[in-house]
Amino acid sequence: MTNARSPRSTKGGKVRVARLTDLAALGELSRLCQDESAATRSLGLPVSGRPIGVFSLFRLPLGAFQPHDLMYVYDEGGRLSGLIRVERDSVRDEWTIVELDGIGSGQAGDIRFRLVNQVIRDAAKRGPWRLHVACTDQDGNVELFMQAGFARYGDEWILHRPGDQTLPETWTEQQMKDCRIRSATALDALPLARLYAAATPQPVQRLEGIRLPDWERQGTNWRVPRSSLAPILRFADVEAFVQDSVDGGREGNAIDGFAQIGVAKEDQPHYLKLLGRPDADLSSLASFALGIIRARTEKDAASRREHGVIAPVRTYESPIDRRLEDAGFGTIATVTLLMKDTLVRVAEPALVPAGVR
Repeated sequence: MTNARSPRSTKGGKVRVARLTDLAALGELSRLCQDESAATRSLGLPVSGRPIGVFSLFRLPLGAFQPHDLMYVYDEGGRLSGLIRVERDSVRDEWTIVELDGIGSGQAGDIRFRLVNQVIRDAAKRGPWRLHVACTDQDGNVELFMQAGFARYGDEWILHRPGDQTLPETWTEQQMKDCRIRSATALDALPLARLYAAATPQPVQRLEGIRLPDWERQGTNWRVPRSSLAPILRFADVEAFVQDSVDGGREGNAIDGFAQIGVAKEDQPHYLKLLGRPDADLSSLASFALGIIRARTEKDAASRREHGVIAPVRTYESPIDRRLEDAGFGTIATVTLLMKDTLVRVAEPALVPAGVR
């Protein structure tokens, strides 16, 4: 049972920028927030089970941060009781909250709310396009962000394939040709944008605002397509592949499926993101992607990982989850996606019928 929240519980603390000298305390704070104690709260990203640890995915050392990332801590008399970490995408001018921790049975909620508000105030000064966050619907996570002005716009299933399962054999070039699978290029930007539009509801398309230049940077822009687990791609070798349509569509360049693969360089699972048309069977593309992971890890024995492969799937992207389950994946949890616009939306210029008054 948690204690009643005191309105003066956080009076003695302050939010400040994290320092390199905080590294030991931050590691301990992250470790404490991995347990399920009522005295701690985090985003609850569903990779905290024993096969995969949150620490290895998102709680990385300060030295692994990019210069433009942000980290704030809640300092209470020299003791760190809260932490928030933000990854800034300089290409799309978006911020993503990837970690939010608080300890103290009656204070964790207040501490985290102050940390989130600090990020929002900082965003108002620096002017990012929008803020993103993914969390589990527990410990008041969703309510916390909605109180801070975030909008809930979707859910994702997180699927995991254990590392003790043997990966499929690497495909030959002839097999790839037979199944119309090839590496993605910048020329695939328009077909990929159309594939995304066919697989994604229009309200989500408007909110995420993925543009054609984002698809042109495929391979280097690891935020497209967006997912709750995209932060782990910073520490992975990212590749992208497409599966061409049988008839090529009206313009001869239609694509049925897309696979984004992140081969882990750190102590974390490999990453797989599939995107396909509702009527397309992505079984062969999933098998091919797992074969690519096997080929990349067999090149260097030191790069072998026992953490398996992790794959996010939006709830509206079914039956991709079924195809992954056929390939040995199992659903481990569901996360909620939230977003906050920091700029005022205006209608795009358009021609309208002329009228006489």
